[in-house]
Amino acid sequence: MNLVEPIRMAFNSLWANKLRSSLTLLGVIIGVFTIIGMQSVIVGFQKNVHKELSALGANVFQVQKYPSINVGGQDRHRYRNRKDITWENGKAIQEYATHVAAVGIENWEFGQIVKYKEKRTAPSVTVAGGTPEFAISNGYYVEFGRFITDSDVLHNRKVAVIGVDIVEELFPYVDPLGKEIKVAGKPFRIIGVLQEMGSRFGNSRDNRLVMPLSTWESMYGRNRSVNLTIRATSAEEFQQAMDEVISILRTVRKVPVGEPNDFEIWSSESQTSQFDNMTRMVRFAAIGIASISLLVAGIGIMNIMMVTVTERTREIGIRKAIGAQRGDILRQFLIESIILSVIGGIIGIIIGIVVAQILSKVTPLPSAVPTWTILLALIFCSVIGLFFGLYPAARAAKMDPIESLRYE
Repeated sequence: MNLVEPIRMAFNSLWANKLRSSLTLLGVIIGVFTIIGMQSVIVGFQKNVHKELSALGANVFQVQKYPSINVGGQDRHRYRNRKDITWENGKAIQEYATHVAAVGIENWEFGQIVKYKEKRTAPSVTVAGGTPEFAISNGYYVEFGRFITDSDVLHNRKVAVIGVDIVEELFPYVDPLGKEIKVAGKPFRIIGVLQEMGSRFGNSRDNRLVMPLSTWESMYGRNRSVNLTIRATSAEEFQQAMDEVISILRTVRKVPVGEPNDFEIWSSESQTSQFDNMTRMVRFAAIGIASISLLVAGIGIMNIMMVTVTERTREIGIRKAIGAQRGDILRQFLIESIILSVIGGIIGIIIGIVVAQILSKVTPLPSAVPTWTILLALIFCSVIGLFFGLYPAARAAKMDPIESLRYE
């Protein structure tokens, strides 16, 4: 018997019991939709994070006292006991590193208010203190006016460069250059406006104000660890620049040979790698959850196939009486079981893709349905149909034709 006839018979049988088949399909649909939907969300989120992290630049990395991912417990205490990153550390890198183009020494204060006359911003402005290299290292560009100079830092001047969000909120119809604003109650003169930068991880990068690091420290405290944003001379020399910086910092910070670094270095590549490691575990967990759902659906398929075999006992007897072999009966019921499972899988895939498209429209996440998840879902459904349909099919194949013909 060729495969066309049992496939046709399988579809006829499923169509004759539409409600029962639909209820059986439901478990498979939910399991496959879970695989497609969760993997689409994870991959979409992953792509979005990769895009955001790439904004740091292929030849830029940062040196910090603490890891970029927050930690707790004993680890947090260990990091807190490290020596602060200092101006002197940054100056040493500037002096001795040959593969480094710029070292931005910087610090940050969040949730600040900026005032201009009777107007004020929401308490959401990020205030950065930096050296002139801050702009080069972080990829900030001035649209109007100028950036901070060495002279501003040396003389502790109260000058500020602001982002376009602050301009739109405080100076909608006025040229902000030269205007006096207040930050933490201190007067500042605006010397420049930054180019629009957009958002990162949902937070605006234009709701920022940059002042000389010396001025920042006089306002927010000098006994705080600084961050160093370092730009290598080129992407090709990135690793050499990083190795140089590690060597210089270990020397000036007197880290004993064999001891781990007492500072953290991270780049967009390292952040991406850390994030990918975390999402990999989430992916496996999602597949595990969906697999349980599919196994439950498989039990449902076995149950419905057992009922089908019982209902069609007389048909099996007639087919055997006119010459059908055990293999023909086995193949027919296996094909029915697999088709039932695969149809549910296809419906689940379609629903998953549609939901992914809808999510991409209503959220910042890009629509991303990995091809491997579709193939995995189809293979899994076929295996489920084959495995859970094997016993009912074998039972049908072993039926005695005489007893089957007597069945009422």
